[in-house]
Amino acid sequence: MLVATTNDLPGYRITSHIGLVRGVTVRSRSVIGNFAGGLQSIFGGNLSIYTELAEHARQEALDLMVDHARRAGADAVIGMRYDANEIMEGITEVLAYGTAVKAERA
Repeated sequence: MLVATTNDLPGYRITSHIGLVRGVTVRSRSVIGNFAGGLQSIFGGNLSIYTELAEHARQEALDLMVDHARRAGADAVIGMRYDANEIMEGITEVLAYGTAVKAERA
C-alpha cells in the first residue's frame, strides 16, 4: 500500500478516488510508565518512555488506516495526516487519516 502526505503520487496516475479512510487508537500511560517518565524528566532530555508510547500509537493508527483502505479496495492513500487529542489526562487519541485512491503506474 502506497501512503503519501502529498496529494499526488509521482510516477503514478490516480484513476479514482474512493474516499476518506482512517485509523484511530486510544492509548493511556501506565502507572509504571508515568513513574519512569517522571524520573526521566528530572534529568532532562528525550523522554524515551513517552517517545516509544507515541511511536507505537502512531504506527497502530497508520496500520489501522491502511487496513481500512485495503478493505475499501484502494491501492494507495494520499494526503495522509496524523492528529492527536488528549481525551482526558493520560489518555490520548491518535488518528491517521487520508484519501483512499486507485492508482496505476504512469
